[in-house]
Amino acid sequence: MDSDNLSIDVRFRDSSLPVEERVEILLAQMTLEEKAGLFFHAMISMGEDGALSDGDEEFDLPSNAEYVSHRHMSHFNLLTGGSPEAMARWNNHIQDLALTTRLGIPVTVSTDPRNSYSDNPLAGLLAGAFSVWPEALGLAAIRDEGVVRQFADIARQEYLAVGIRVALHPQIDLATEPRWARQLDTFGEDVELTSRLGVAYIQGFQGEALGRDSVATMAKHFPGGGPQKDGEDPHFAYGREQVYPGGRFDLHLEPFRAAIAAGASQMMPYYGMPVGTEYEEVGFGFNRSIITELLREQLGFDGIVCTDWGLINDATVEGEPFPARAWGVEDLTPRQRMRKAIDAGVDQFGGEACPEMLVELVEAGEISEARLDVSARRLLAEKFVLGLFDDPYVDPVEASRVVGASAFIAAGLAAQRASLTLLTNRSEGGRSTLPAAEGRRLYVEGIPEEVAAEYGTVVADPLEADLAIVRIHAPYEKRSTAFENYFHAGSLEMDDETVSHIAQLSTSTTTVVDVFLDRPAILTPILESADAVIANYGAHPRAVLDVLFGRDEPRGRLPFDLPSSMAAVEASRSDVPFDTADPLLRYGHGLSYGAR
Repeated sequence: MDSDNLSIDVRFRDSSLPVEERVEILLAQMTLEEKAGLFFHAMISMGEDGALSDGDEEFDLPSNAEYVSHRHMSHFNLLTGGSPEAMARWNNHIQDLALTTRLGIPVTVSTDPRNSYSDNPLAGLLAGAFSVWPEALGLAAIRDEGVVRQFADIARQEYLAVGIRVALHPQIDLATEPRWARQLDTFGEDVELTSRLGVAYIQGFQGEALGRDSVATMAKHFPGGGPQKDGEDPHFAYGREQVYPGGRFDLHLEPFRAAIAAGASQMMPYYGMPVGTEYEEVGFGFNRSIITELLREQLGFDGIVCTDWGLINDATVEGEPFPARAWGVEDLTPRQRMRKAIDAGVDQFGGEACPEMLVELVEAGEISEARLDVSARRLLAEKFVLGLFDDPYVDPVEASRVVGASAFIAAGLAAQRASLTLLTNRSEGGRSTLPAAEGRRLYVEGIPEEVAAEYGTVVADPLEADLAIVRIHAPYEKRSTAFENYFHAGSLEMDDETVSHIAQLSTSTTTVVDVFLDRPAILTPILESADAVIANYGAHPRAVLDVLFGRDEPRGRLPFDLPSSMAAVEASRSDVPFDTADPLLRYGHGLSYGAR
């Protein structure tokens, strides 16, 4: 700490004192600027091999030193990664940097999910060295709280090893709009299953009570982000409205009630704005009737409320303009938006880094410093409870041992296999297509030949094959910007080219299709032509082949209905689960091999 600040009362570092007392000792010494810095939870990057970063041009991020030393910020969403050792070293470097500030407030590092195959800068990160599991939809397909708790506990250990202390998840929205782009990170369409698995997830990360061995969870997106008009996502202006034609607003609250009862430490409101309800028609992050009256007063939540990312200021992402998601308050200035969000009851601004604006609002008398203290107490208390003031450092050697440990990798692969959902399995002559016999001639698409060669002889021509295995993706509409295409939205119908290709393969040889269901695709023509169809929710090719060739059993069950037509989807009510007419396959469907 600065040598010229010898008058600082350091009793807040005394771990024998109650957390409430430590918070008050520290808060009483904080300047307005230091308090304001707590309110901003921005994306941050690490430098090469764990060094501090001088900035990130791609995402328009300043240097680590600018954030910590000059803007007094201490909550960051780590956008990049690297080896476990490098991530641990970076954590230690940024904690060293934080310790040089006047009060030495430690940094809290958070992350989006990073234990799957996702690669979306604002939703999920590639696992890299971390153990790889199916997406949340895949955990829902397994339907086992024990597996979810195991996943969360393993991810907790990996996070802790590199210094990550806040999980920007679980996502406990109900996937009631089949077109919605964010279903992959949910537990599907059923409220009871989502509530149960959400609780197990929180328990695995936080333990019985938040403490030094916990990773705090930020449940999202309150009050439920599923009922998006036309399934469009509110990252974009055309998806700003949430609608409730079935009058089921309260149903979407149920997973959040369960999360609160389980002790979720934080909550994130969604971008969307409710239309046609009793609530104010502004984005949930600006919505006092949602945050203060519903979440705080009615549901009794007293944890941290952090907005979704980028509500205040326009930004640039990957060189493209990305306007603030200020739905319903687009005409307000950034400063007015900030005041409205504070008045609504938020404690932090996700993805923002402008504490000087908050300072100006207080100095102008538009927000009281006492109001800042209310949120500052919550934010500081969590740092104390997590033990960051006592020891924020991690061991890079231990990080290398823990992250991606062989037992963790094996557990993730087992979950991938267990999540696979067998949709159809045609029989001929008394024998089912699957499980297939090993050692046959295989034609594959979407599977590395060297992996397929472990199960048979790979051939280049399907006419020479005994079995064709093709991996495809649920359909989505291409949009105009690169960032939009990270979010798969629009029609759920398979394109003509894919349909005709599968049909042609099926006339050439026995054909098995593996489809990645990040949304409930309309698979009618695929099921009609393919000999067997299996669904995955994020699975390594080897996990898929293990099941197709009978080394393991398909045990997954659909986490949502599969609709039969786009007409049925368009006629369904976005807030009502299981509302598409005559679904092709129903929630819970999943075949097994049975006796062989």
